[in-house]
Amino acid sequence: MAYEVTSAVLRAQIRLQRKTAAAPLFTLDVSLGIPPGITILFGPSGAGKSTLLDCIAGLLRPREGHISLEDDVFFDSTRNIHLPPQLRRIAYLFQSPALFPHLTVEQNVLYGISHLAPEERRRRVEELLERFHVSQLCDRKPREISGGEQQRVALARSLITMPRALLLDEPLTGLEAGLKSAILEDLRAWLGAHRIPILYVTHNREEVDALGERVVALENGRIASVGVPHEVLDAPRRHRLAQAAGFENLLEGTVKDLREMEGVMRVQLGQSVSEIEVPLGHAGPGDRVRIAVRAGDILLATERPAKLSARNILEGTVSSIEQRGATAVCRVQSGVPFVVHVTQGALRSLELREKMKVWLVLKTHSCHLVES
Repeated sequence: MAYEVTSAVLRAQIRLQRKTAAAPLFTLDVSLGIPPGITILFGPSGAGKSTLLDCIAGLLRPREGHISLEDDVFFDSTRNIHLPPQLRRIAYLFQSPALFPHLTVEQNVLYGISHLAPEERRRRVEELLERFHVSQLCDRKPREISGGEQQRVALARSLITMPRALLLDEPLTGLEAGLKSAILEDLRAWLGAHRIPILYVTHNREEVDALGERVVALENGRIASVGVPHEVLDAPRRHRLAQAAGFENLLEGTVKDLREMEGVMRVQLGQSVSEIEVPLGHAGPGDRVRIAVRAGDILLATERPAKLSARNILEGTVSSIEQRGATAVCRVQSGVPFVVHVTQGALRSLELREKMKVWLVLKTHSCHLVES
């Protein structure tokens, strides 16, 4: 299936104000370019991710701005241009597959290309059904197939129209990890042959790592940062973005002193006597700071470690242990509460239990300063 556009960049400069359930007046104010390939749109709930997609698709009309794909203008407030959604050739897939229940899989996929010649329709549907591994389901109704299969069919239906751009709003929510991985692999393979701009909204870090060539972090209707996944999400600058990126420990502290020769500063945690070293930031002695640490970046020991490169070793007591599949979530009190993830094997070998004395080990560069 040949695409007319192989290098087009979708550009959006949008300002929109609207009332939402979360805020009496929400303002979306962004400017970004979406090149061919997958751009992840990441951020906490209420950041404006779905609103941005609705504007690009033409479902919402911005107050002012400009949206275009190469020379084709979809929206321009200064020229009073607002192209309706059906003329933008942008495919939009939501969390719900929204398949027609009375149509078969094949009929659902064919729905958007009824105007084409029969031979071309047949060629396209065969290619897409095979690409997303649902050829064997072509005669079944949506109620007769699984949720994962329904989402594969919805993807095929979105792409059969040969869209110039694709918008995906958390399309794999609720699917188990193995199924997500398989669908993502199919989408990535399709993208290798058809380079169009794709804007993909997700809260799932695994999906970001599996798909994301580029991440745009959105917060409070504005772009917080742009870059490759590890640059944006491994060291988020903002508190709510740190939460969305999976930093389970968000610690308040006070800077005690700076050690510029070592590139670190010493921070007292809360009102406790516990102190840790963190990378130097824009703060001085006495300043209040907030530190984000992933639960998986903290090690536990049942004896005080010695001769480690990690500089932060804190004594604590296990306050609770919660089983979550292959992971155990340990909550440890060390002047301030910490959340630590350990494997089931580590839980057994260390014989961890409540009220047990342990030592927390944190690498300096696992501690990230974030803004309020």
